[in-house]
Amino acid sequence: MNLIAAVDKNWAIGLKNKLLVSIPADMKFFRETTTGKVVVMGRKTLESFPNQRPLKNRVNIVLTKDETYQVKDALVVHDMEQLREELAKYPSEDIYVIGGDSIYRQMLDLCDTAYITKIDYAYEADAHLPNLEKDPAWSMTEE
Repeated sequence: MNLIAAVDKNWAIGLKNKLLVSIPADMKFFRETTTGKVVVMGRKTLESFPNQRPLKNRVNIVLTKDETYQVKDALVVHDMEQLREELAKYPSEDIYVIGGDSIYRQMLDLCDTAYITKIDYAYEADAHLPNLEKDPAWSMTEE
């Protein structure tokens, strides 16, 4: 399973449910990497998308504790057990965890590859990814 994110110097990923910055080349990489694949996200991440709609040409899976939450063109699960059952239907290498911070934290141990765009700037932020550079379980294999 994969994780994909853009982080600043402090491993920040967002502020007020928005990305810190929009980098066209990074957005293109994200789109090309995840198209045709499975993307796993939390409700707030989905709601941060244009028109609060799932990403096109992907299987969108939303993890939320809200039992009443529904969204057209996405699978909604309510706990990690349901999520694992759903993810078992797909090849692990085709699954991308795309945020937000609580979803990254819950899914980190299930991921074996992280695609990180590192931004050499420190933004004001209220959401962070764990610092994988300080985690001995992770090592950089390509730059």
